[in-house]
Amino acid sequence: MVKRIVIGAHYGSRDWLVQRITAVIMIFYVLLLISVILISAPHDYVAWKKIFGNQWIRITSLLFFLSLCWHAWIGMRNILMDYVHKTSIRLTTQILIILSLLFYIVLFFETLWS
Repeated sequence: MVKRIVIGAHYGSRDWLVQRITAVIMIFYVLLLISVILISAPHDYVAWKKIFGNQWIRITSLLFFLSLCWHAWIGMRNILMDYVHKTSIRLTTQILIILSLLFYIVLFFETLWS
């Protein structure tokens, strides 16, 4: 009888699926934003402010940015787990990345709804 030793957090299939879903959300948003820009053709600050004054653009932009941050977190976490072997450096870097992403989310939210 062979005993298997399982090591790791088993993020693989869930991370793969989340990466694909967030990528689809980001592609959808980019295509949506391109079509809105082509239709309205903003040339100045007032026109851009009018576009992002719409509630549905704000919500889709927030969804895009949250997807971007989640996508980035999974990618960075996987890179750090694969290539940074010293635990203290890896955990410190992961904490800094989490804090940075949270800061960016708050800043993005504040910018969108200010």
